[in-house]
Amino acid sequence: MAWIYLFIAGIIEIGWAIGLKYSQGFTRLVPSILTAIGMIASYVFLSLAVKTIPLGTGYAVWTGIGVAGTAIGGIILFSESVNPVRILCLVLILAGILGLKLTHAGQ
Repeated sequence: MAWIYLFIAGIIEIGWAIGLKYSQGFTRLVPSILTAIGMIASYVFLSLAVKTIPLGTGYAVWTGIGVAGTAIGGIILFSESVNPVRILCLVLILAGILGLKLTHAGQ
């Protein structure tokens, strides 16, 4: 169950990170409120996950999901640049997340 919590926390992190763009520096009310709720929810799920997953692993996976997902979201939603080096770096982040998960598969 902890890995499911961690995955949910990472997905919510993507949402709140993208929400930062829409909140325009917390100057737009609704996106700002949704972003803040997302931040809290993401931390709650992360805290549930690290009850049993080692903290370093949980935090690295959480941020990795957030980094990769937010970068992909930026490409899709905001037409951010796409180039082979950027894609390679995203693949490396995802490989690192998978590697951390596989090294703790029994938990």
